[in-house]
Amino acid sequence: MGTAGLRALLNGVRYEVLPAKATEDKVLAHVPRDVVVTVTASPVKGLEPTLDLAGRLAGHGYRVVPHVPARLLRDDTHLKEVVDRLREAGVDDVFVPAGDADPPAGVYDGALPVLRRLSELGSPFAHVGVTGYPESHPLIHDDVTIQAMWDKREHATYLVSNLCFDPRVLGEWIVRIRRRDVTLPLYVGVAGPVQRAKLLAMATKIGVGESTRFLAKHASWFVRLAAPGGYAPERLLTRTEQALTAPSARVAGLHLFTFNQIAETERWRRALLERLED
Repeated sequence: MGTAGLRALLNGVRYEVLPAKATEDKVLAHVPRDVVVTVTASPVKGLEPTLDLAGRLAGHGYRVVPHVPARLLRDDTHLKEVVDRLREAGVDDVFVPAGDADPPAGVYDGALPVLRRLSELGSPFAHVGVTGYPESHPLIHDDVTIQAMWDKREHATYLVSNLCFDPRVLGEWIVRIRRRDVTLPLYVGVAGPVQRAKLLAMATKIGVGESTRFLAKHASWFVRLAAPGGYAPERLLTRTEQALTAPSARVAGLHLFTFNQIAETERWRRALLERLED
């Protein structure tokens, strides 16, 4: 990949972390303040750990993006409480997926009704992200996911793509959504440099029931990430150079899934940037 293109992507990075006990300390120790930190939400643990960690990190000066899954919200009152709490903490960016809670905690079964309600509340957040699926969603047809992005475009300000390990699939998906006039800026989801033992440990820590669902839904992720020599983030970036750097792609940066391997991810990013300076 061309140096300028790769450097721009690495400098526009976002780190996705899980709200575990040690996450705050890891972020403070290893993540620069100019790196955006996104905080996931668990259908088992609910929104509270996400909101709590997001508030603490915002207090430390980070730009934080909490995940607010629609299916974890009980009703309009709950949504308003979440909005008020995040705004009070200085958060101006949220990511709104549908979420995996089954059954839903309340009245929302998808992201679009929540996005519409946020608009009705006066668009309290300057930035609102929604999900894109380069690889097929296990429960939803590809055309439906692209149509959903089109429906959400009036309420969202950017897209975040789910993990994809196939350069061809990723490139074709970007072209496809742009041809459908989905013009929102895109953060491309990329797995960081994952160590197999720590990945498996993370899978067991996210909760017994949730871990089972996660592994069932994303079994191919673990196969690809855990295979010896099977995955390197820079190799994926190199193979998707043209797709990611084309002006028509409107790629704003990378969304790195750290799987809470935060120190390792930041070391990898810094080392790659240093190599590009040589």
